[in-house]
Amino acid sequence: MYQTITTTVKGKVATITLSSEERRNAISPTMMAELLDTFKKCDDDPNVVAIVLTGAGSKVFCAGADFGESMGATMSLLDRHEEQRKFAELFKVIKSLKKPLLGRINGHALGGGLGLACACDIVIGADDCRFGTPEINVGLFPYVIMATLLRCTSAPKRLLEMMLTGERVDAQEAQKLGLVNHVVPREQLDAKVDEIAKKIVSKSPAILRLGRRAFYTMRDMEYEKALEYLSSMLAINTMAEDVAEGIAAFLEKRDPAWKGK
Repeated sequence: MYQTITTTVKGKVATITLSSEERRNAISPTMMAELLDTFKKCDDDPNVVAIVLTGAGSKVFCAGADFGESMGATMSLLDRHEEQRKFAELFKVIKSLKKPLLGRINGHALGGGLGLACACDIVIGADDCRFGTPEINVGLFPYVIMATLLRCTSAPKRLLEMMLTGERVDAQEAQKLGLVNHVVPREQLDAKVDEIAKKIVSKSPAILRLGRRAFYTMRDMEYEKALEYLSSMLAINTMAEDVAEGIAAFLEKRDPAWKGK
């Protein structure tokens, strides 16, 4: 049982919901610890092929850090440093997941909440959501999430402008910046998330794992080193049992029965 999140599993999809609606689903030390725990459990669950991350309610996906807890007056400088390290660890854990992560952005994604959204592999947002990094307005800067945001956007100067001014953008501009994959009317949000999740869970869990890990590993490599690495990954992929099953199913015009090996 968790205090700040809920987790459900249905049809090979685990849904993790930030459930502190009264605090705008803000990220507290408790929530960070619970997210780290539930991501590990979902990743280790053989019945889960894909994960969806969303927020409770319809107004805010996540408003960023819960300043009431994470910046408490009784917290020492060392304690604050350790809490920020845990926040960075959360992004490392998300990157290392064996399973695809979909972001169901049901409301505004701000500060650390925008970072969480962009850490997802596929981001689906309602068309009335807004996205931004308002930390500068309270004398902070979005340090930890910068690493994730910069790797998502096609417009780093525009991203820097958002961070320097605290400006929020609508879902349509967030999509143009590369922060969001799909923008849909709110009433179609669940249907779009379900559509993409069903496509993913119909694939080989083993190859999803190999491919996702290869993508993030390759992304930060020099070009020639990336090619060498990807050549090795292709060789490993061709030896997987699911490749033989996939090809046989294609030739026999049937759905593959994946073994996840």
